[in-house]
Amino acid sequence: MPKVQVLNIEGESVGELEISEEIFGVEPNTAVMHAAVVAQQANARQGTHSTLGRSEVRGGGRKPWRQKGTGRARAGTSRSPLWRGGGVIFGPKPRSYRKELPRKVRRLALCSALSDKVRGGNFIVVDKIAFETPRTKDMLKVLGALGVNNKALVVLDGGGAENVRLSIRNLPGVCAIRADSLNILEIMKHDVLIFTRDSVARAEEVLGNA
Repeated sequence: MPKVQVLNIEGESVGELEISEEIFGVEPNTAVMHAAVVAQQANARQGTHSTLGRSEVRGGGRKPWRQKGTGRARAGTSRSPLWRGGGVIFGPKPRSYRKELPRKVRRLALCSALSDKVRGGNFIVVDKIAFETPRTKDMLKVLGALGVNNKALVVLDGGGAENVRLSIRNLPGVCAIRADSLNILEIMKHDVLIFTRDSVARAEEVLGNA
């Protein structure tokens, strides 16, 4: 099983942690990762867009002018798509963009993304992160001690998570998420993953049963 260094919130090493090779040590499958990202983005679309066709716009019930003798092009309605204020040709209508992926494919995509972060050295495990009260300055100190100065995803689980989440929400480029809510898009959007011991165990529990 692969091992990763465990740090405290001062950035000092306090030991090692064995992580599951089936989750954090697989060969990244880029095609599956791409399919999972596309599916998640598609499923987030509301699909409520709607335009009016020529049969739905108001007006245009009378022929604008007689067919012949005016020197103008013949027209049957002023709500033709060629006219200003007319209907829209082949415009969008409400629809579902939902894409379904098999459970094993979703799991492989998550494990591939996590393993890619571990391989690239962008996976940090902290013994514990907890604050008595929410304070952005405290979280900034922790990030500075860990050497994180780019986009980071903090994966939380267990007690004190709410105060940590509130301490993070005003930091640009830094997000917090629960271990049982991990998703491919958040992992890919952030450069560094910061886990706690508890959140590693929780992620292994959730993905191990997936």
